[in-house]
Amino acid sequence: MNSKKSQVEIGSPQTAVLTTSLKKNIELIKALFKDNDTLIVREIENLDGAMKYCIVYFDGVVNSIIINEDIVKPLMRTDIKNLDGTLIDILIKKVILINEVKKTEKIGDIIESVTYGDTILFADGAAEAIILNSKGFQTRSINEPESEKILSGPREGFCESLLLNLSMIRRKVRSTELKMKFYSLGRRTNTQACICYIDGLVNKDILSELYSRLDKIDMDGVIDTNYITEIIKDAPFSLFKTIGSTERPDVVAGKLLEGRIAVFVDGSPVVLTLPYLFIENFQSNEDYYLNFYYTSFSRLLRIFAFILTVCVPAFYVAIVAFHHEMLPTSLLIHVAMERKNVPLPAAVEAFVMLIVFDILRETGIRMPTGVGQALSIVGALVIGQAAVEAKMIAAPMIIIVGITGITNLLVPKLNTSVIYLRFFLLALSSVLGYFGFIIGVSLILIHILKLRSFGIPSMAIPNIKYQNMKDIYIRGPWQKMITRREIIAQDNIRMNISGGDKNE
Repeated sequence: MNSKKSQVEIGSPQTAVLTTSLKKNIELIKALFKDNDTLIVREIENLDGAMKYCIVYFDGVVNSIIINEDIVKPLMRTDIKNLDGTLIDILIKKVILINEVKKTEKIGDIIESVTYGDTILFADGAAEAIILNSKGFQTRSINEPESEKILSGPREGFCESLLLNLSMIRRKVRSTELKMKFYSLGRRTNTQACICYIDGLVNKDILSELYSRLDKIDMDGVIDTNYITEIIKDAPFSLFKTIGSTERPDVVAGKLLEGRIAVFVDGSPVVLTLPYLFIENFQSNEDYYLNFYYTSFSRLLRIFAFILTVCVPAFYVAIVAFHHEMLPTSLLIHVAMERKNVPLPAAVEAFVMLIVFDILRETGIRMPTGVGQALSIVGALVIGQAAVEAKMIAAPMIIIVGITGITNLLVPKLNTSVIYLRFFLLALSSVLGYFGFIIGVSLILIHILKLRSFGIPSMAIPNIKYQNMKDIYIRGPWQKMITRREIIAQDNIRMNISGGDKNE
């Protein structure tokens, strides 16, 4: 049996249009949102029944008090007449008590607004609709982000509400130069994103490049910032990040003041910052809240930890398997005695223990916090000790894996990269010894030097001047950090201090 045709031929949202008939507009909306029981369509009349209206909204994402007190009640009590087709303007100016209103005749705007918690008002005799801000969906409260441990500084993190996240940035940067441009991403999700920057500092070429890459995104849905990170980054298959990410408003505010751009996505607490330099992998959020002597030492320690966690297993295997002469005689004898009853070669030992360590680490992450930490620690101790006593693994290898695992914790921003680089160097060292190790390190350095982030070299090695080096490998005192990086910011003067020399 042929199904009965709808009374309204809606076509697509792009071709559907509103009419002056309230009845037809209601049928149009019901046809667009067919089989959706959360859609509420309520028809309203004023006291004398002369004026007819209809409000449309989705249950669960609106504030019912706003709808009842500021929309329904004023409409029922008003006695205005439809004069010369200005009904919509009269409703906006004299009747509706909502602070944020917008009139439209586009079906696409109506769909996007009503699904985001707004209420749509239709009036009989008007071919336009009014979009009323009635958002009331629940969001997670502001709390400290678990992924970024805070030692010092503000203890607040972003949540899943875009507007609430933007308000935290607005509170920190109260300037007319702070710009926020909204974007809609995803053909089906219509996810709202926001590009945030400071107009007097941002590099306009980088901003234009970002807009160009965002315009090329054509996908069904964007649920999180990582959906767009892999699409707009310069080297999609690189192990290293070329776009930063954070859950802390103070970090985003600091990046904006450096001339960088922030990308917010509704529904995600993670905010992207760009361009992103390689040295930022070793910079911590607390570097600017603690004494510069301590933070400079900590930053150098993180760089050294990255080198150790990537190179130590491969370097040890290269020496033990190929280049015994590089060890002092007493140490060589001790290592040889430990290894004489071990059945596996050093390279296989290293691969096995590193994989076991990664399994324990990943398991600890997936388990509840208390159980996961205990499992990681106890698992590593029990397995390591049992392997040594069973003479399956030599004791020096346990030390090497322990050093590798501990130093890995100092560079959490490079966790993914470290795993692959470590096995890459280990494989080369297992085959070619120290020569393979040097070849691997050289290839990694070449790749890092070639990386770019929105046209900016990721290494961005400056001239050897204090003002250029003050916030790279060390963090200088604030009274000496007079300039920003010229390669990123349009205005490179951060601070004016009498007697200060920006060229020193």
